[in-house]
Amino acid sequence: MLKSVFVYGVLGVLLIPAKCNPISVCVEDDKNLRVDCQIEPKPNKINSYEFSWSTGTKESVINTNVSGSSVESQFKDKSSVVELEPHGYRMTLKDFTDKLPHNTTYMCKITGVPARVTVAKDQLVPCSAVNVFLKSSSSWIACLLLFFYCMHS
Repeated sequence: MLKSVFVYGVLGVLLIPAKCNPISVCVEDDKNLRVDCQIEPKPNKINSYEFSWSTGTKESVINTNVSGSSVESQFKDKSSVVELEPHGYRMTLKDFTDKLPHNTTYMCKITGVPARVTVAKDQLVPCSAVNVFLKSSSSWIACLLLFFYCMHS
């Protein structure tokens, strides 16, 4: 009885939605840098995006569709952005993984809503489907494991 109360309590805590970071950074197989920004756009607004990174106090815009904002010359024709379903954007930066600084803060803004994450160069993960799944749904995996444990005991 006590064991069941504990397991259901843990399941209840895991089912409470956790606030996830809407930005993720990884390295593709072809050594391109990929930044996914999954911020829900504001209703009745024209979607705009801006991807940038900073090291120390210098921020560099990599790609944007915001009028009045300009991309750094080193990134022109090196990056592309596609829209993600159900919401968000993916920016791919070609041939830049070997030129990344040691600690970089990656930033994105969608319709003015910002997100940021700081990643050390040696902590960039590959963009495999398994890594993306584990990163985005680790609480659901733990929940399923506890559920199966409860069912078998």
